[in-house]
Amino acid sequence: MKIYTKTGDKGETSLFGGERVLKDSLRIESYGTIDELNSFIGLAITEVLDKEILNLLGEIQNMLFNVGADLATPVLERNKKLKVKRVSSDYAEEIEKAIDYFESKLAPLQNFILPGGSKVAAILHVCRTVARRAERRVIRLNNTEQVGENLIIFLNRLSDLFFVLSRFENKISKVPDITWK
Repeated sequence: MKIYTKTGDKGETSLFGGERVLKDSLRIESYGTIDELNSFIGLAITEVLDKEILNLLGEIQNMLFNVGADLATPVLERNKKLKVKRVSSDYAEEIEKAIDYFESKLAPLQNFILPGGSKVAAILHVCRTVARRAERRVIRLNNTEQVGENLIIFLNRLSDLFFVLSRFENKISKVPDITWK
């Protein structure tokens, strides 16, 4: 199978269900940002040593593929037959459990912190900011087209998780968080 199809050479692409849209549409921007986030998580995985975090990041990557499929399939009656896995409330609940678990291992936050510290923490901060951008894109998309009701909640929790993971990585690396002065 060839990787190129030439069907997008005029600036359009297909959504699940066959609808053609411009490649710079907000829907494509939304799931393209999810793909970017997934790539940065892949970069983080190359540096993470902690097994719990490695397993969690792998689970998140799989969740994000489902998020992308959800976003690539407009919530329309005609697309129900496609049986695309939609993001459920379980996604945010799993992320909340992970936040609570890792946050319980940290000292309470006393100051605002700047992105950085260890290399892994810095990469996780990039993941946090890309997750926030994805959230903003999906919110904008939701202002004009219906999206799955759990997508925004999941992305909001996910960026919080990356913040907590960055702090945890600094702790186990014995690198202090950088406080804002």
